[in-house]
Amino acid sequence: MKKLASIVCIICLSLFAVASHAGDVEAGKAKSATCAACHGGEGISPTPIWPNLAGQKEQYLIAQLKAFKDGTRVNAQMAPMVANLSDDDMANLAAYYASLGCKE
Repeated sequence: MKKLASIVCIICLSLFAVASHAGDVEAGKAKSATCAACHGGEGISPTPIWPNLAGQKEQYLIAQLKAFKDGTRVNAQMAPMVANLSDDDMANLAAYYASLGCKE
């Protein structure tokens, strides 16, 4: 029984940790001005060489931004864009783009 209680506590704490790090859509929108040059003002890229961000899953976007920042994912255009982003900035940007929904 103790083992089950421990597992339930771990799951609850994990869910709380995820919920407490949810991004702020409005802060993400304010931070997205730089992104708009390539990814479009509404997250739809004006050209096929850059991806659409609107409607992407929040956790996916965060993972990609972190990968660009730590060098796991290498891209000469994105590296300087993410260099000064904090974890909160990344969460906020991801929340904003995820909130837009797919437009295409």
